Parts: sequence; C-alpha cells; structure tokens
Amino acid sequence: MGNQRAVLALLAAAALLSCSVSAQDTERIEGSAGDVLEDDPVGRLKVYVYELPTKYNKKMVAKDSRCLSHMFAAEIFMHRFLLSSAIRTMNPEEADWFYTPVYTTCDLTPWGHPLPFKSPRIMRSAIQFISSHWPYWNRTAGADHFFVVPHDFGACFHYQEEKAIERGILPLLRRATLVQTFGQKDHVCLKEGSINIPPYAPPQKMKTHLVPPETPRSIFVYFRGLFYDTANDPEGGYYARGARASVWENFKNNPLFDISTDHPPTYYEDMQRAIFCLCPLGWAPWSPRLVEAVVFGCIPVIIADDIVLPFADAIPWDEIGVFVAEDDVPKLDTILTSIPMEVILRKQRLLANPSMKQAMLFPQPAQPGDAFHQILNGLARKLPHNKGVYLTPGQKALNWTQGPKGDLKPW
Repeated sequence: MGNQRAVLALLAAAALLSCSVSAQDTERIEGSAGDVLEDDPVGRLKVYVYELPTKYNKKMVAKDSRCLSHMFAAEIFMHRFLLSSAIRTMNPEEADWFYTPVYTTCDLTPWGHPLPFKSPRIMRSAIQFISSHWPYWNRTAGADHFFVVPHDFGACFHYQEEKAIERGILPLLRRATLVQTFGQKDHVCLKEGSINIPPYAPPQKMKTHLVPPETPRSIFVYFRGLFYDTANDPEGGYYARGARASVWENFKNNPLFDISTDHPPTYYEDMQRAIFCLCPLGWAPWSPRLVEAVVFGCIPVIIADDIVLPFADAIPWDEIGVFVAEDDVPKLDTILTSIPMEVILRKQRLLANPSMKQAMLFPQPAQPGDAFHQILNGLARKLPHNKGVYLTPGQKALNWTQGPKGDLKPW
C-alpha cells in the first residue's frame, strides 16, 4: 500500500512538472557550449564536392527509396545540403575540405539493413575514382577529406561489435576525418579527430506529431524497442551487453515504467508525455531515441558505458541527460526517483531551448544551427590544416592492398 501511494505521488509530481515548463520557459546554455551551438560556419571554410558517377549515390536512392528515411540517411542529406550550401566552392584549389558523396548504407537487404560486406567495397571504389581523376587525394592521402559514415560502428562497416573490431577502420580512411554516429571512448572504430553526429530522424514526420505544450507529462519512464534480439543473439546476453534484458527483467511490472516491445502509432506523442526516456545501447551505443528524446523534451536516460555523444562540445549532455552505468540498470528506479525536482525542472528548461533541438536534426531545407551547420562548425574548428598533412614527392602513407580479401573485390 505504501509503495502504491509513493508511485501515485511520483506520477502526480510528474504531471505537475510538465505544466511548470512551457515552450517559453527555456534556459540558454551558458559558457562556451552555448557559443559553439550558435556558431555560424559560413565564411570560415570552403568545401569542394566531388562529382562522382551516380552509381555511388543518386542511382542507389532511385533503386531503394527506404534509404531516405532510415537512421543512416544523414549521408544522403549531407550531400544534398552541400550542393546548395554557401560554403561550397567550385574551385578545388581554394578548398579547405574535400567531400566524396558516396552512400555506403543505401544497398539494403529486404529487411532494410545495409549490406555490411558491400559497404567497404563501395567506399574503396569511390576513393579509387577520386584518386585517379583529381590530384587532391594523392597529395594528402585523404587528410583534408571528410566522409560521412553513419554505420552502426562507423568505418568498421559491420553491425556486430566483435566483427567490427576484428575489421577495424577501413585502411584507406585512416587519415581522413570521419563524420559518424558511432562514438565510444577507446574503441578501434572511433579514430581521433572524428566528428560525432546524431542519427537521422525524420524532422517533418516528428513535427506532425507535436502535442500542445501544456500537455501533462504523466508517464515517469518510457521505452519502446527490443529487449532481446533472438534472431541475431539467440543465447542472449550479447545484444546490448545485456542492459536491455536487465531493464525488462527488473521493471516489466513496475508501474513507474511504461516499457514494451510494441511500437504504437502514438509513439512520438507518448514521448512528449514522459519525464524520462530510456536510451540504452543496442548493437551499437547510439540510437535515434537520443534525437527523439531531445526534440520532444523528454530527459534522455543514457545507458551506454563510455559513449561519445553527438556534438559534445556544443550540447551539455551532462546537464540535459541522466547517465546510468550498464551494471547499475537494476537500480534504475532508485536512481531516477532520487533526482531532485529542481534538477529535473532545469533539465526540462534546457531541453525546451529550440537551438538544442535544432542541432539534432537534418531538416530540408537546412536551417541555421541545425546538424548540417554543427558538422561544418566541427570541420571549421580543425582549420588550418597542419602542414604535415601534405605528403612529400614519392611518400606513401596508405597501403591500398591492406584489409580483408572481400573488401578488395571490385564493386
């Protein structure tokens, strides 16, 4: 009886909290993070976009339009954005950065998953093309080039961590700057200098599901998704390192936790009615839930040890989210119910800041401060290039025959 009363009191407090933070009741990020978030990259860098045969990009989308809406779609929309961006230059001699528009996640299985064995071959083929048609790759071995690689484990090009680690980053990309969703400290699939970005979540679709700002947040903890992946991890324990299974086994009957494998049509609306949204790792540490939580003002509960989060120099994740160690999942109810109300309110005010939401999205057309601009800001902060990036005549920095034999097959 006492427990039931405590649960009811918490849910009542949750509803009151939501009414306390309106769309106008926002808080600007203080200090350097706020300044970085609002930076304008125009005038700070120039990017040359290689013109590749359409088999590397447009034809792939024409063949399978699912590429435009899945969580890896940032590679497509970054290309479209750059084509009409004010930072684009048509003169490669004045470029600070070179961009290769190759869509490595757009060759899909019938179930909509990128074919991992094809991705490295597509990338190698594109690099071979630019290196044989322009002089710019060869003068730096790619050190002034950037690539968008939104795979589960970035340029390791596999969705299972064990195999991704075994593969490592594609050797030809080891001098390039990688723009990727995957981020985990001290991991072979995250090279120093990479720019971590949010996964793609459809901005227009999310916009159509907005609820009135005065809607009470009457759900304490919310999650929809897999707890076990029996198809790829039949014995259990490997998927999500067991963290999702632990969430289910410990809290499936807890009235504070609205968790299920069902994905209802009201999913977006439900997130806007929740105080906390669980963002546990899956096969990789990241997922679109992180974007959805920020956009819908639901405090993200990040369960992914050593994760490197998107635009961490601009978004104060410690201030807007809650980090729970994977081993501490059984104590999740105690951790969340112990957070003081004033702390929750401040996190909600920060999340209500429109610039925070904008930075997590890839809208079409692009808008100031969005994820496209945050990527450009990250590239601009790397300038000027160190003179050491330029190779001396005859110097070789890459081994073109290195890597698994399957990767060396022509595409």
